[in-house]
Amino acid sequence: MNNPIQHLEPKAVWKNFFSLTQIPRPSKKEERIIEFMKNFGLSAGLETWVDEVGNVMIRKPATPGMENRKGIVLQAHLDMVPQKNSDKTHDFEKDPIEPQIDGEWVKANGTTLGADNGMGVAAIMAVLESKDLVHGPIEALFTIDEESGMTGAFNLQPDVLKGEILLNLDSEDEGELYIGCAGGINGNFEFPFKKVSAEQGTIAYKINVSGLKGGHSGLDIPLGRGNSCKIITRLLWHGVQKHGLRLSSLEAGNMRNAIPREGHATVTIPANEKEKFEKCMLSFAETIKAELSVTEPGLQITATSAALPDYLMDADTQNRMLRAVYGCPNGVIRMSDTMEGLVETSTNLSIVKTDGETVKVICLLRSSVNSAKTDLTHMMGSIFELAGAKVEFDGEYPGWKPNPDSAILKAMQDVYNTRFGKVPEIKAIHAGLECGLLGAVYPGWDMISFGPTIRYPHSPDEKVNIASVEKFWIYLTETLKNAPAKPVA
Repeated sequence: MNNPIQHLEPKAVWKNFFSLTQIPRPSKKEERIIEFMKNFGLSAGLETWVDEVGNVMIRKPATPGMENRKGIVLQAHLDMVPQKNSDKTHDFEKDPIEPQIDGEWVKANGTTLGADNGMGVAAIMAVLESKDLVHGPIEALFTIDEESGMTGAFNLQPDVLKGEILLNLDSEDEGELYIGCAGGINGNFEFPFKKVSAEQGTIAYKINVSGLKGGHSGLDIPLGRGNSCKIITRLLWHGVQKHGLRLSSLEAGNMRNAIPREGHATVTIPANEKEKFEKCMLSFAETIKAELSVTEPGLQITATSAALPDYLMDADTQNRMLRAVYGCPNGVIRMSDTMEGLVETSTNLSIVKTDGETVKVICLLRSSVNSAKTDLTHMMGSIFELAGAKVEFDGEYPGWKPNPDSAILKAMQDVYNTRFGKVPEIKAIHAGLECGLLGAVYPGWDMISFGPTIRYPHSPDEKVNIASVEKFWIYLTETLKNAPAKPVA
């Protein structure tokens, strides 16, 4: 299949990116992309292997005269976040992404694009298959499941890779070098409930929250976007207080690392509250929309008549759960004292979902300060323990401490200044880059993260800037050419 993006420059990168869009690769469902990458490496005549969890590794020798350079590990993750607009029919396990040019950007038709981290994967593929680039010893590390648990990075084995420098190609602002990131941990809270029958003289409604922007739960958390879990819980809590609302089912959010965009609940109220309830929901919806009018102009809140549900959640659990979720912290907790504009600590209330027996509440807690992350787990745990929930924290991953004396950092600053006439910005990121985990396995690695400009990752508005991809490619190849030499024995 031919597609306009394949004709963009640099063609070596864009043709590979288009190939990636045609292979379904949502987190936890990476079998086809793993096989594709394995075959890619073998077809290029390069040493290629897949480890026990599915990470793909490919080794390429240095070009003549570059054997004395430090070995570089080029790293990106194979999976992507599966998010789509509610009116888009798309099966992320079967259907290809539909990339399209939109002015200065490439985006997808109603879904996430997968530029996070497909652009990094495509660039590494272009390096591996190139016959004319100048570089020292190269190893490619393609990890799995970064977006949903960092399974690949967690299970990478030591002493497998030989490189001394890691270039992580998973950042989203061209011209910026990232030398640190936040660590994170998942908060899982569970409320078992009893099923009870709807009372006589009640009627049912379906409450819907939609049209929110969503976005990356780390990068976009300081933007003040609406959170569907918080909005719908606020509506339900208000309905309980004012109209005797009873809850049957609730579902909001579907990814722990994405700001939740949609939510819906099935509820009942006494029939004699019908007029008051509808008027109240309409008024309350307008209040919330007014509060978020700047950040969320597309927000829609509706309450429509529905069939009576087969069961309700028992009132005690309903009230404990709603109070806990309503009171649950969400958003920025603290800004960094050392880096202007950087979030230090945050939490994203990611998912609230009933399954007929329990209500599951999932949050992603992030911080670049380990003690602050620990404090946040205690705070969240205290709230949900008081409400009688089962509390569990898992999936913890470390942050990445900046090294301002890094040799590769100095080399990359010089390369960018020489090539583009300015020094790149040095930053840390409020997101869970794999560098923290990988650096724990290979503590001697000198690490940098960089990439092209990507906006609105983890949402159907995701897009990558075309011009930035070419600059990113030039920067990557010039960095490989100017990699630090090994110390002379």
